[in-house]
Amino acid sequence: METTLRGVGVSHGVAIGEVRHMGTAVLEPPAKQIPTEEAPREQGRARQAVEAVAADLIARGNLAGGEAQAVLEAQALMAQDPELMADVERRIAVGSTAERAVYDAFASYRALLAGAGEYLAGRVADLDDVRNRIVARLLGVPMPGVPDSDEPYVLIARDLAPADTALLDPALVLGFVTEEGGPTSHSAILARALGVPAVVALPGACELAEGTVIAVDGSTGDVHVAPNARQRAELAKAAEERKAALAASSGPGATSDGHKVPLLANIGGPADVPAAVEAGAEGVGLFRTEFLFLDDSRQAPSEEKQVEAYRKVLEAFPEGRVVVRVLDAGADKPLDFLTPADEPNPALGVRGLRTLLDHPEVLRTQLTALAKAAEGLPVYLEVMAPMVADRIDARAFADACREAGLTAKFGAMVEIPSAALRARAILQEVEFLSLGTNDLAQYTFAADRQVGAVSRLQDPWQPALLDLVAASAEAARAEGKSCGVCGEAASDPLLACVLTGLGVTSLSMGAASIPYVRAALAKHTLAQCERAAAAARAADTAEEARLAAQAVLSGE
Repeated sequence: METTLRGVGVSHGVAIGEVRHMGTAVLEPPAKQIPTEEAPREQGRARQAVEAVAADLIARGNLAGGEAQAVLEAQALMAQDPELMADVERRIAVGSTAERAVYDAFASYRALLAGAGEYLAGRVADLDDVRNRIVARLLGVPMPGVPDSDEPYVLIARDLAPADTALLDPALVLGFVTEEGGPTSHSAILARALGVPAVVALPGACELAEGTVIAVDGSTGDVHVAPNARQRAELAKAAEERKAALAASSGPGATSDGHKVPLLANIGGPADVPAAVEAGAEGVGLFRTEFLFLDDSRQAPSEEKQVEAYRKVLEAFPEGRVVVRVLDAGADKPLDFLTPADEPNPALGVRGLRTLLDHPEVLRTQLTALAKAAEGLPVYLEVMAPMVADRIDARAFADACREAGLTAKFGAMVEIPSAALRARAILQEVEFLSLGTNDLAQYTFAADRQVGAVSRLQDPWQPALLDLVAASAEAARAEGKSCGVCGEAASDPLLACVLTGLGVTSLSMGAASIPYVRAALAKHTLAQCERAAAAARAADTAEEARLAAQAVLSGE
């Protein structure tokens, strides 16, 4: 009998197929003792396994490219962590086998992260995946991962590690559903980049029987179990209508009455540019430069290396707009040479602009590299700072830009509620705002963006979050300046219309979402978007806000 389950839709599209489950987790190795004379051999086995897993992660990253490559390279660094390796060797020296020592050392480190209040929950999931891969290699059993299948299927997992998500084959994996995770987790972001329909935070997902036919709607978050012929036909028809609307939509982003809303792409580096250009991006609204720094967590990339990477992106958008976010290090993106290792609450500590102001030479090198990369190009370069809290922060960043000789516009990201509430003061120092709705939701609701249990509070439809967006947009309008959205909220076509109605002046998203958002905007007038925005803000819950906006835009 057909039933419908509700999770969090994180990647557009509909997938209908049989369930296949992710490979089972590695079993806990037995706790047997080894003779002292065998310790050097076991230590050698452990080192070889660690290096092999790190090399495999890097190879997977090279194949995937873009944001996925940076995430996997960060995982490789995690595998090679010298403190973890030293702990493994100590445990072997007192009698543990290589596999047991790895298992216990990683468990100990995992406990330290969990004890920090799970602000690093995303890193905990990645850590578990690295551990499983090393232990599997030592035990000589298959790596955990995507199942082998000659027929297309829908993948079910408790959670998906970046190493698995990055190399999903869209020809075989029709879509995926996870029991854990949140709408802004690594896997959700990579799923959108791949264009694979996905639903996360679905309770009981792992209880779906192997071979069961399900229909996954990555837009609504609905998962239909054993759908009947009528429901399959309805879903297929809706999918075809969406595809036709996408095909008919092209050109710059605009409402049906001609109000322009530039549609920009979020990228992690040069490898993401081709997809953005193909999707018709009018520029880049968020260039996440931290992925360049993750190549080596022990030192910053040279000015020359930065100039080369930045220029490749800038050259791809002649006379377009490219907004670069300077290094956003800290919290779930720690760098050994920059971020403190002993902060009790890293997400609330020294991260983003705070880190750069503590290390002005790193900021100066990056800003100088950006200035050199833009020399002689007609591109409209804009540079923004992450985690701006107040006018003092904004002034410090603007001063640093001027001292580095940047002629580009400089702006501030609104990710902290204080920045939204005092946006007019911040705009006295900078020339534009860009809303990072992922972190803005996290800090508004005290809800870690990587923890599925609080995904209700990460929903960008929350009326309180819409209020902060409206306050920022209104401040920018009053100052005659721009206010864009570069968080994941912009990738939701319905919400994109509401954001436009709130006064947002541009929308930036993963390349795969651009055609969906362009098509949605083209169906509605600015006045309709404004009425939908007002209806959403008048609601009390995220679900009510979504339904209210939908009713306005569908003419109900």
